[in-house]
Amino acid sequence: MTDAGVWWLLAGGAIVLELVAGTFYLLMVAIGLVAAAVSAYAGLSMTTQLVVAAMVGGGAVVGWYFKRENSPKPLDASANRDVNLDIGEEVSVAAWRADGTCSVKFRGANWAAVAARQQDASSIGRFRIIAVHGSRLTIARLDTAPPVGQ
Repeated sequence: MTDAGVWWLLAGGAIVLELVAGTFYLLMVAIGLVAAAVSAYAGLSMTTQLVVAAMVGGGAVVGWYFKRENSPKPLDASANRDVNLDIGEEVSVAAWRADGTCSVKFRGANWAAVAARQQDASSIGRFRIIAVHGSRLTIARLDTAPPVGQ
């Protein structure tokens, strides 16, 4: 078997391991192994192929690590509109209870709701859902609610 064939088999093995393990970093290693296969096709020495595999694969791993570290962290699932489409919808509050909760009509049912900020628990009117915790909505006044997705 040629050097390139061995590199391709190793790259395929890394991809299979990535599918089993669920980590994205093994795909970065596979990129390095593919680069080594290409360098084998170019007729470079085994030492150069190893260096290419290490440099490209290692560089891709380090690059992906820093990209993930510098990217914004995802929102908690209870406040993430990508997970729960109720986030950002509007509800109307008619009255607050003494314990700081209220009942709102949403999607044809009565929901328990709590104000995101204590001072909002005294006002009535239109509110925006900013989080869902089980069957309880966390709401904020429309003029103080953050934009949807933040």
